[in-house]
Amino acid sequence: MRVVTVWAVSTLTLLVLAGLLPDFQLQSRDGDSLTTIAFTAALGAGAFGLLSALVWPLIVRALLLVPALVLGLLVFFLNGSLLLVALWLTPDGRGTAAPQTAVLVAAVMSAVASATSTALAVRDDEAYRRRLYRLADRKRPRIARGPEPAPGTVFLQLDGVGHRVLGDAVADGLMPTVADWLATTHRVAPWRTDWSSQTGASQLGILHGSNEDVPAFRWYEKDTGRLMVSNRPASAVELQRRAVERTGDGGLLTLDGASRGNLFSGGADQLALVLSMAARRGRRNRSRSGYFAYFSDPANAVRTAGSFVTETLREIVQSTRARLRRESPRVSRGGLYPLVRAFATVIERDVVVSAVMGDMLAGRTAVYADLVAYDEVAHHSGPHGHDTDQVLRRLDRSLALIAQVAEHAPRPYRIVLLSDHGQSPGETFESAYGLTLRDLVRAGCGLPVPRRVRRTRSGSEARDAAKDALRGALHRSLDEAAEQGEEGAEAAAVAAARAPEPLVLASGNLGLISFPGVPHRMTREEIERLHPALLRTLAHHPGIGFLLVASEEHGSVVLARDGVEVPVAELTDDGPLAVFGPGAADAVRRTDGFPHVADIMVNSMYDPATGTVHAFEEQIGSHGGLGGEQAHPFLLWPRELTGPPAEIVGAEQVHRVLRGWLREAEGPQVPLEISPPGGDAEAFLPVDDQAVQDKSG
Repeated sequence: MRVVTVWAVSTLTLLVLAGLLPDFQLQSRDGDSLTTIAFTAALGAGAFGLLSALVWPLIVRALLLVPALVLGLLVFFLNGSLLLVALWLTPDGRGTAAPQTAVLVAAVMSAVASATSTALAVRDDEAYRRRLYRLADRKRPRIARGPEPAPGTVFLQLDGVGHRVLGDAVADGLMPTVADWLATTHRVAPWRTDWSSQTGASQLGILHGSNEDVPAFRWYEKDTGRLMVSNRPASAVELQRRAVERTGDGGLLTLDGASRGNLFSGGADQLALVLSMAARRGRRNRSRSGYFAYFSDPANAVRTAGSFVTETLREIVQSTRARLRRESPRVSRGGLYPLVRAFATVIERDVVVSAVMGDMLAGRTAVYADLVAYDEVAHHSGPHGHDTDQVLRRLDRSLALIAQVAEHAPRPYRIVLLSDHGQSPGETFESAYGLTLRDLVRAGCGLPVPRRVRRTRSGSEARDAAKDALRGALHRSLDEAAEQGEEGAEAAAVAAARAPEPLVLASGNLGLISFPGVPHRMTREEIERLHPALLRTLAHHPGIGFLLVASEEHGSVVLARDGVEVPVAELTDDGPLAVFGPGAADAVRRTDGFPHVADIMVNSMYDPATGTVHAFEEQIGSHGGLGGEQAHPFLLWPRELTGPPAEIVGAEQVHRVLRGWLREAEGPQVPLEISPPGGDAEAFLPVDDQAVQDKSG
C-alpha cells in the first residue's frame, strides 16, 4: 500500500508539473484525452521510481571516488537524466522535457516521493529500524570471525520514574517490554536517594562516583558569589570537574563509553546532548551535535516532526480538559510549555534512542542514556494519571526498539534499566497556603510583602510575629547599648535596620535560605539576633516538615513544630524525621557537612497517608527533598549479574554497583575494532561522534 500510495502521489505531481511548466509535456502534439495523459503520467512516475530504486544506487556506488562537492553538483544532472530516460520509455514518445526542465522536475519528484514515503512510515517502527540497519551495514567495517566478544552494557535511565510507578505500570499492562523482562530475564529493586533527590545529585553520583557538596538542584555559594543550577551548562561542567577531582577517576564510561542525553559525561569519549559539553567551545564539543546528526536523515526529520506536532496538540487538549474539569491539584500549563513537553517527550527521546541504537550497532562497550519524557510530564500533570500513562507506553516502545536492535549488534548486550529519583504528588505550597516560601521568609523577617500575602493567615501571623520579635529585640539591644551611651544605641538601631535580606531558592519540596551579605554559614543564634521571628515562623508553619540550621551551642540542629529541637549529632530516624522513613537522619547529617549547605535548609511537610508533599515551585509532581516516592527510584538488572546489596543507599553506592557489573563481563572490557575510528565516526549511525570528553544534562 505504501508503494501504491507513493506511485499515486508521484503521478499527480507529474500532472501538476506538466500543467505548470511549458517545456514539459505528457501528451502527443495532436493532443490526447485526459485518460491517456493520466496513463502516461502513471507510466512515467512508475519508470522514474524504478530507475531511482534500481539504477541510482549503482550510479552512486560508481561515483564514490568523486569529491563530495562535485558529486553534490552531479546529483541534480544525473537525476534529471533518469527522468529523461523514464519519459523516453513512455509509449509513442508522449513524454518530453527540455534538459534544464528535466532537472527541476526530477528534483521535485524525488522530494515528493521521499516525503510521502517517510510520512507513511512515521509510526512504523519496523521501517524506522530497517533504515538504521541499512545505514549501519553501509558504515560498519567487515570483521573476521573469531570468539564471541565480551558483552557490552547499556544503562537506560527513565528520569523520574519511581519504583512504585514502574511496578504499577507493569501490573497495568502499560509497559509490556519491562513486564516480559521481569518475567524472564531481569530482577528489580528500589534504592534510596540522598536528601537531594534530583537528577543533578543522583546522576553526578551514578556517573562519577561522587555527589559530595550538591545540596539541592539550585543553591548559592557564598565563597564564589555564584548561583549554581544543575541544568545550566556552566554549573554542570563545574560539578563534573569537582567530582573528577575528588575521585581521581574519569567516570563510569571512560572505557569505550558513550553518554547520551545526560547532564554529565561519565568520562565517555562518545557524546551527544550532554549538558556539560554545552559550556565548551569548538565545533566538535557542542552538545547539540547529536541533533544535527539525527536530523541529517530526512526520514528521521519527518518521523519526529509529525510526532512533535501530535504531542503539542495532545498537551493542549489534556491541559484544556483538566481546566474544564477543574481538576485539583493543577498548575498552569500554558505559554511555551506545550512545546517544551513535545521537545522532551519526542525530539530528545528520538535523538537519544537513535544514538543508543547506533552505539550498539557500533559495538561500544558501555552506554548510558537518559530519557526525560516522564519526568517533564509528571511535573505538570502529576506522577499518576492518564497523561503519564501515555508517556510510559511510548517509553516502553523505545525500550522494545533498543532490545530488538541488540539482537543484531556485533556483540551481546546486557540492558540495565534504572531511575535517578521518583516523584511525589501534592498541591504546591503557594496553592495550599496562598503565599510562596519566599513570601513567608520575607514576612518572618519583617520585610515588605505583596498585599495579597498580608491578607493570608500565614502571612499575617508571620508579620505580626516578626514585628513583636523585632520590637523586643530592638528594646533589648537598645537597653544593652544605652549603657555604652548614645552612640551605642544608634549603632544598634542601624545594625538591626541593615540586616541582610535572604535569598530563597526552591528545589521541589526542598527550600534553601541563604544570607549573601554574611560570608560564612550563619548560626541559629546569629539569625535570631537579626531576624528574631524567622526560624520560629518557619518551624511552626503547617506546610513545613523541618529545618536544618547551624548552632553555636549544638553544632547543627533540626527544628520542627511544637518547639522540637534535636542536635544533628543525636538525630535518629525517630522523632521529627520519623514520618520521612528510614535513612532520613543519615541523609540530613551528610548534607549538613557540605561546604555549601544553605544557612537554613527547609523540607516541606509529608503526609504518609496520602503520599503528598508541598513543592515550593509550580509543580504538582515534585522531587528534590525527603518525603514519599521521590526518594525511591529503582534498579532493574539482568539475572546473570551479581545482585546488588539488599539495601542500596545513595547514588554513590549505585555507581559502585554499576562499576562492578561492567567488570563482570567475560574477558577484558576493551573496545571492539568495529567501532569507527577517527573521522569515520562522524558519519556513523546516527550521531556526531568523537567529541572531547565532558558532559552535562
